[in-house]
Amino acid sequence: MSQVVVDISVSLDGYVTGPNAGVGNGLGDGGTAVHDWVFNGNDADRAVLDAAFNASGAVVQGRNLFDVIDGPGGWSDEMGYGALPTGEVNPPIFVVTHTPPEKTRLGDRFRFVGSPAAAVAQAQEVAGGKDVYVMGGGQICHAVLAEGLADVLRLHVAPIVLGDGTRLFPAEASAGFGLELVEAVSTPAAQHLTYRVVK
Repeated sequence: MSQVVVDISVSLDGYVTGPNAGVGNGLGDGGTAVHDWVFNGNDADRAVLDAAFNASGAVVQGRNLFDVIDGPGGWSDEMGYGALPTGEVNPPIFVVTHTPPEKTRLGDRFRFVGSPAAAVAQAQEVAGGKDVYVMGGGQICHAVLAEGLADVLRLHVAPIVLGDGTRLFPAEASAGFGLELVEAVSTPAAQHLTYRVVK
């Protein structure tokens, strides 16, 4: 069965976006720096990104992230998770929400599911033996971890302190879990840390 991989970029102080994130400002004020490794990284950063694309059979994300990428100025058919310039087919995306939109700008690539557990289960069914990637936002990534659904946590830790924004781990008490470091790739733009989730 495919692994469930929580894969997300984060600032050194634990934020996945800057403050004021939303439609038209998806990464928040100053949050683009968290993803500098994607846009301006070196060959090692690109290898990390390409490996994730090649391993992805399906993707899980939250409704807030969906609203950003499906909104004006969001993804296009040539841009987005899993989109490479050579035209490979993008994996299906399962959006966790209780209120599906009536229509989507990006077509039928998105499927709307009521809970993280249901989204992960449905994603595994269509992943074709590849991994299920939970890509964000922070609330969905944390929920998948807290509910014990993740097998792997991959953090791309950017060398920046944002000071505010969307947290990966909430400030209030939540479920704890153990991690075992299995890979570390260091570049000037990020520390790419891969952990096995201890169950």
